Amino acid sequence: MTTWTLVCSGCASRAEQHAPVGLCPSCNQPYLAEYSGPAPRREDLLPRWDMWRYAPALPLLEGEAPVTLGEGCTPLTDLPILAREVGVRRLWVKDEAVNPTASFKARGLSAAVTRAKARGVPGMVVPTAGNAGAALAAYGAAAGVPVRVYAPETTPRPILDTIRAMGVELITFDGHIGDAGRMSVAFAAESGYFNVATLREPYRAEGNKTLGLELAEQLGWRLPDVVVYPTGGGEGVIGMWKVFGEMIKWGWLPRDTKLPRVIVTQSTGCAPLVRAFDAGADRATPWENPITHASGLRVPGPLGDRLVLKAIKESDGIAAACSEDDIRAWTRIMANQTGIDAAPEGGCALGVTAQLVAAGRISRDAEVVVYNTGSGASYRA
Repeated sequence: MTTWTLVCSGCASRAEQHAPVGLCPSCNQPYLAEYSGPAPRREDLLPRWDMWRYAPALPLLEGEAPVTLGEGCTPLTDLPILAREVGVRRLWVKDEAVNPTASFKARGLSAAVTRAKARGVPGMVVPTAGNAGAALAAYGAAAGVPVRVYAPETTPRPILDTIRAMGVELITFDGHIGDAGRMSVAFAAESGYFNVATLREPYRAEGNKTLGLELAEQLGWRLPDVVVYPTGGGEGVIGMWKVFGEMIKWGWLPRDTKLPRVIVTQSTGCAPLVRAFDAGADRATPWENPITHASGLRVPGPLGDRLVLKAIKESDGIAAACSEDDIRAWTRIMANQTGIDAAPEGGCALGVTAQLVAAGRISRDAEVVVYNTGSGASYRA
C-alpha cells in the first residue's frame, strides 16, 4: 500500500497523508508528497498504457481506481532535422499535445481529481490561463464532481469552448491569472470547494512527475543532458525535478546518474522567473502588465517560484526568454519540420534552445529534450 506524508517545501513541517491540503499554515509555502515504506520498484510498473502505469510511485491507495481519461504515455520523437536547425547533436520533442484536453495539464489534474474525489469534496475550483481549466473540466466530469473555473477573457477561444463543452461553471473576466487565483481562493473559502490551483495542493505536482518517469523509461532508463520546459506556474519542472531524485533514491536509475540541466523558458512579455534568475534571486517578484500570446506562460506571480529557481540552480540550469515574434517563428518551424502541431509554449522552448546554443550556453554536443506542452489547435479560433 502506498503511504505518504505531506511535507512543507518551505519550513519542512509535516502533515498526515489524509490531512486537508492547502498552503502550509506556518510559512504559506506549498506542501509536497514524501513517500514512506518500501521503495517502489521498476518491476512493479503496471501493464497499462497511461500515466497510471507508474501507480507504485504515485499517490494512489491500494485497490483505488484513478480518475483517468488515458493521459500520459506521450511520444518522445527523435528529430535529427530539428537538431541540425537548433545546432545540437541530438534533439527530441516530447509532445504533450496528444493528452486528453490537449496539454500536459491532464497529468496533474488526473492525480489531483483522484485524491479530491477520494476525500468526497463538494466540488473543485481552479484559476486558469486555459489548459488547466479544460483539464479540470474534463476530469471533474469524469469523476462526477462539480467544477467552477475562473479564466481571463483573453484565454484562447477553443480552450474556453472545451471548458463549456464539459458542462461546468465558467467565469470569465477582464484580467489575468493572478486575478483568477484570488477569485478561486475566495470562492473555495466560502463554498468548501477544493482549490486545485497550481501548488495549492500537492497532487498536481505528483501527476507531473510522470513527465520525468516516462522520459527516463523512453530513453532506456537514462536521462538526457538538457531538459527544456516552457514554464508558467512551474508544476511541470517541479514534478520532474522531484522524480529525478526519487528515481535515484529508489534505485530506478544508477546512483551516479548525472541529472539534466533544467532550462526554463518564458516570453519576454511575462518573464518573472527569468528576471529572478538573472538577478541571482531565490524568489520572483510579480511581472507588471503580463502580455504574451502563449497563454500558458502568462503567469505573473508563480506560487512555485522558489521551487523552480531551486531546480534551475541545483541542475546548473538557465532561465531565459523568447520574444513574441521569435515564439511565433519557432512554433512554425517545429510544425513545418516535424509535423508536431506545437503550441506557442513549445515554440518558446525551441526558440530559447536555439538562442542558448548560439550563445554557447548549451553545448552543441548535448542531448536535448524539448517539451511541447500543448496543442497549436487550442490557439486557433
